[in-house]
Amino acid sequence: MDTVALDTESADVVRRHLDNVLPALESLRAQSGRLAAWGVDLAQRLLSGQRLLAAGNGGSAAEAQHLTAELVGRFDGERAPFSAISLHAETSALTALANDYGFEQVFARQVRAHGRTGDVLLLLSTSGQSPNLLRAVEAAAGLNVTTWALTGPGPNPLANACDEAVMLDALNANAQEGHLIALHAICRAFDLEVRRRSSGIQDGRTDVEWGAER
Repeated sequence: MDTVALDTESADVVRRHLDNVLPALESLRAQSGRLAAWGVDLAQRLLSGQRLLAAGNGGSAAEAQHLTAELVGRFDGERAPFSAISLHAETSALTALANDYGFEQVFARQVRAHGRTGDVLLLLSTSGQSPNLLRAVEAAAGLNVTTWALTGPGPNPLANACDEAVMLDALNANAQEGHLIALHAICRAFDLEVRRRSSGIQDGRTDVEWGAER
């Protein structure tokens, strides 16, 4: 195949990939209300001292960690740090648990260790079929931890098992790209709710200042 033909074929592949992003975006737009509700709910919980636990496998693990970084650090503007833990990032615990209990239990045991009533467990998976995420949902159910899922097309086992889910009707790669957009959308709603609550004063301090003390 000559260079010109190769370039044309490569360009076509890239264009098709970019075209397939559009269904993911449309799927997200149709579920924007749920994403907004998650952001508001998460802000209220974390301001009250609860925490976010997040997990995924592979690329989904990276995206879950992206979200926890936004919450512990900051998204757009300066604000208090909030408690958010990526379970897959605890590498010593992860490998010990995989070795001792099997890979299906690596997140469930951490949920049982860290999860408290009122916390949120957010799980990301394009397939919605990962056994270790499903075991984590089971562990959360016994602790009164709310479970949310970001997945690819539904129905799928993870979305069915969680309290709420956002399912993207898109190819796996494009669904995963859509997950990052969804996380940023959640952060927009999260920060807005934090700002709203920071306008209220409690004993001379804002909610954000209260959050900074926890």
